[in-house]
Amino acid sequence: MFLTKQEEDMLNGKYGEGTALAMRVLVGLGEAFEAERMVSVTRAHVSSSSQGRCATYGLRERMANLGAKCLVPPTINPNFDLKYVSEHLFPIPEEGEKMIVSTNEAYRKLGAIPTLCCTPYFENNVPQLGEIVAFSESNATVFVNSVIGARTNRESAQSALCSAITGKTPEYGLLLDKNRRGEILVEVEANIKDDFDYQLLGWRYPLIYNGLEVPVFSGINTKPSQEALMNFGTQLNTSGVVPLYHIVGVTPEAPSIEAAFGGSEIKKRVLVTQEDIDETRKELFNKRGKIDFAMLGCPHLTITQIERIAALMEGNNAV
Repeated sequence: MFLTKQEEDMLNGKYGEGTALAMRVLVGLGEAFEAERMVSVTRAHVSSSSQGRCATYGLRERMANLGAKCLVPPTINPNFDLKYVSEHLFPIPEEGEKMIVSTNEAYRKLGAIPTLCCTPYFENNVPQLGEIVAFSESNATVFVNSVIGARTNRESAQSALCSAITGKTPEYGLLLDKNRRGEILVEVEANIKDDFDYQLLGWRYPLIYNGLEVPVFSGINTKPSQEALMNFGTQLNTSGVVPLYHIVGVTPEAPSIEAAFGGSEIKKRVLVTQEDIDETRKELFNKRGKIDFAMLGCPHLTITQIERIAALMEGNNAV
């Protein structure tokens, strides 16, 4: 893989041992995917904040101890609020508390931005069309690729952190025009009328066809909200793995079916019917009854969604 003089200097330790380690990770990744060169990234988001003793935990600690600094300060995913959890939920074990404190300190040393949010594209880390970024977090990757039209591979927390430190990423996968073209035509013959219908469609499609090809959804006549698109992509990556999708007439790289496929042939046609959507709704719903516990978010709710929930709860004696 070709490296510029600056990239070689990073690899050889001119900018410190932490930067050299980050570049070694990226070079290995690039060689694995047969990338020809590195390209610069302008933004990064790291999905790992508070996970246990995984590879990311050791890497961020090591990077910080080696004196690495993020050339592109990344936003990071949620972490635990130690005080709130201890006072309102349960006491945190001493080892867990040390891990969380150590994690926060490592990211502070590295120069990350502690937004502690998994939807940075709605707040202060918003790419533009065609911008090359390094985003981990499954809902963030698919949203910036599909809805915004920026370019990122489905980065791991480790590779995204290494890109943040070096400002580089290997050029392969969804950074290349040829890999962003549609491959599967998904013909939707169902009434997708609201935000939740988009979630049902996102959950159902990978159950019908669980391939890795880029899907192009046609036949949807209702203009989706940003929240609908956020959760549509999230569901595509809960029941399947879809880092990029196109919706004809909605997403920026699909003004038409022809544009979405970019001259490539349709590899397969997949049909999603109203019966599929109705069946999915039945599968996901239990019988009506008392709710003992509700978890909101993941991905984080927008203020619009919170407003809707508040309106639904008005007049109810919720605890």
